[in-house]
Amino acid sequence: MARFILNVGPTVFQHCLPTHESQEKTMASVEQKVEQKKTRPLAVVTGASSGIGYELARQFVHNGFDVLIAAEDDGITEAARTLAGSGRVESVKVDLARYEGVEFLYAKIQALGRPVDAIAINAGVGVGGDFARQTRLEDELNLISLNVTSAVHLAKRVSKDMVQRRSGRILFTSSIAAVMPAPFEAVYGASKAFLQSFSEALRNELSDVGITVTALMPGPTETNFFHRAGMDDTRVGQQQKDDAGEVARQGFEALMAGKDKVVAGSLKNRVMDGGRRPSDSGSGHGPTAPAAHRAGFREEEQVAAFHR
Repeated sequence: MARFILNVGPTVFQHCLPTHESQEKTMASVEQKVEQKKTRPLAVVTGASSGIGYELARQFVHNGFDVLIAAEDDGITEAARTLAGSGRVESVKVDLARYEGVEFLYAKIQALGRPVDAIAINAGVGVGGDFARQTRLEDELNLISLNVTSAVHLAKRVSKDMVQRRSGRILFTSSIAAVMPAPFEAVYGASKAFLQSFSEALRNELSDVGITVTALMPGPTETNFFHRAGMDDTRVGQQQKDDAGEVARQGFEALMAGKDKVVAGSLKNRVMDGGRRPSDSGSGHGPTAPAAHRAGFREEEQVAAFHR
């Protein structure tokens, strides 16, 4: 640094001016940061304060993405702090069960001034109990708003931008429950069946513009899902479950490989799906009885594996 002394009356001011060399180093550093911002892909993950969503965000960060994560609870701020590493992680606390919440998140995405290279639409909630005699209508309507309506809303906004760029990846967190009846989780199971069908249809529509759509289909996974759904005392709530980190890893790899779906977790989950291997066709049907029976699972056992 070059120094000069300015003498003004009795007061002497000492200043430092940057040399030409230091100015060049500063500019190079700024340009490098701008270039990194341009070259690092951006991912968005909803429902990312814990569980599968948090682990999906972790997969993105560890694989070179900057990430914007969203959830309705205060834990999303701590999640962003713990996820921050080599990449940039930003968080948004927002209730996606509300129309305004989805619009708020989309505005935050646009404010980044960067294209979304991948989005994991993962936010969801469960409601457990007998539909006619135990559960509350308010809870089930909120479930539909979050699991179904917000997924369609956010996908509508983001997919339009991806179509303009002819590039992007979309991951929906569905469930193995999407391919079988779901007694005592009737509305939840139906919401996941909707996402599965929606994912496959959207994949077909966007196949000509270079956008892939993948459905992640986990089985019972070790998260706080069952507690929030009031299912701690159920068979599935008490049984051993799949690891959320492993489920997320399989989902991330399927997304990056452009697969139509992945049945994540244990072998039992794949048996429940009818023994079908993940394909790239974008089509699929429910589990076939012969496949399940050959593997030693009766229909009632398949249902019991998820419910009471």
